[in-house]
Amino acid sequence: MDKLVIGGGVQIDGTIRISGAKNAALPILAAALLADEPVTVGNLPHLHDITTMIELMGRMGVELLIDEKMSVEINANTIKELTAPYELVKTMRASILVLGPLLSHFGRAEVSLPGGCAIGSRPVDLHLRGLEAMGANIKVEDGYIRASSNGRLKGANIFLDTVTVTGTENLMMAATLADGKTILNNAAREPEVVDLAECLIAMGADITGHGSATIEINGVPSLKGCHYDVMPDRIETGTYLVAAAATRGRVRLKDTRANLLDSVLVKLEEAGAHITSGDDWIELDMKGKRPKAVSIKTAPYPGFPTDMQAQFAILNCIAEGTGTITETVFENRFMHIHELIRMGANIKLEGNTAVITGVERLYAAPIMATDLRASASLVIAGMVAEGETVIDRIYHIDRGYECIEEKCQLLGAKIRRLPS
Repeated sequence: MDKLVIGGGVQIDGTIRISGAKNAALPILAAALLADEPVTVGNLPHLHDITTMIELMGRMGVELLIDEKMSVEINANTIKELTAPYELVKTMRASILVLGPLLSHFGRAEVSLPGGCAIGSRPVDLHLRGLEAMGANIKVEDGYIRASSNGRLKGANIFLDTVTVTGTENLMMAATLADGKTILNNAAREPEVVDLAECLIAMGADITGHGSATIEINGVPSLKGCHYDVMPDRIETGTYLVAAAATRGRVRLKDTRANLLDSVLVKLEEAGAHITSGDDWIELDMKGKRPKAVSIKTAPYPGFPTDMQAQFAILNCIAEGTGTITETVFENRFMHIHELIRMGANIKLEGNTAVITGVERLYAAPIMATDLRASASLVIAGMVAEGETVIDRIYHIDRGYECIEEKCQLLGAKIRRLPS
């Protein structure tokens, strides 16, 4: 298993390009299954989950053309198989996103339940109840969701009793070809949901209200082809901004948008960062100063993103003062804390809150990545720690960060990959 070796004590300084957002790209790739003409998706990040989604479509007989810039042309008219098999779905929960488009366009879908997910678990349950409200017949048997419809799905008024990003996306896609109007109440407001809606509109869908808690979709008879570039990755953007803040350095990020992460920029300014931005760039400069501790509480968009709390934990570890981090979105999101304590961090866990008192320095240690965003915080920890930090199980990082060591090297970080 590959490892990352990071030498600490470098103030990062430089310019890098931000990749397309994986969490926007996956539903947009699935949305191409709705069109009667080829759809081209650009600005795709080169990540394992993206290649898995492309492989899944290829298995279904969908014709795919990929160019050297990771633009993919998808022609759903060639589809032969309406099944998403377990061996692919188990590696990527987002495979469930093909359910709505397949059912709405082709009248049938068989999708394996995501790995380790019993049907009682809320998120998938919400997808299925919404589709049933639109007239779908759904059976769950042998670990598969088997869905069919007699003719077109019907528009419906659907209330999602918890905010679900993939549920909102699946039902919005299904509703584009339904007969009549669908209203999604308590819909997710994330920028990735808005990006999917904009892509569907470019394909000829009739959607309003995306970005608010109520999305209205008037079904249309068919969708056409288009070219659509995926939005920049706001979490990758935030991660490199925090890396610059924690190392007292400077970074300029190209091909990204400041309006995607207002809540993060506010907290970085509170920590003492000087931030400037334009239409497609953001610059952060600490002017060599130690950051100040900040307190955050995660919440669904437009609140502070749960995917950024691990990075702010490491910022607080070496900041002046004491800050608290409260996690309200996911349980088990503090697995990185124990690794940071091993590096000399002063952290007390009180339920779903971490109380972090900054220390002058952290010390290198062998540490283990536990999940995607926690892994990114450990890379930042390695940059600020004295000595050489070795991070094991970095396949988690590779799921969400394109070329992380190359980008960190461009910023002057001492980082290298040890192949397994």
